[in-house]
Amino acid sequence: MLFIIWIIIGGVLGWLASMVMKTDAEQGMILNIVVGIVGAFLGGWLLSPLFGTGTINSNDFTVSSLLVSFLGAVILLAIVNLLRRGRIR
Repeated sequence: MLFIIWIIIGGVLGWLASMVMKTDAEQGMILNIVVGIVGAFLGGWLLSPLFGTGTINSNDFTVSSLLVSFLGAVILLAIVNLLRRGRIR
């Protein structure tokens, strides 16, 4: 059951990050889930020590962990945009 919640929250965070980075028209539901989950890993690696919280990948669904996971997804999309287009957007 926790895995399904993890996928749903990851999809929502990936969708929100794609809306912020204006890549929503290029992504589908599956890619939004991947961006949310991989972005949460990236946020856990980069931002979690700064904020002192976990991410959705560590089964921590607090506001601070959702924020760290969301910021990780935004950073991931910025890196992808930089590599694909030569600019962040």
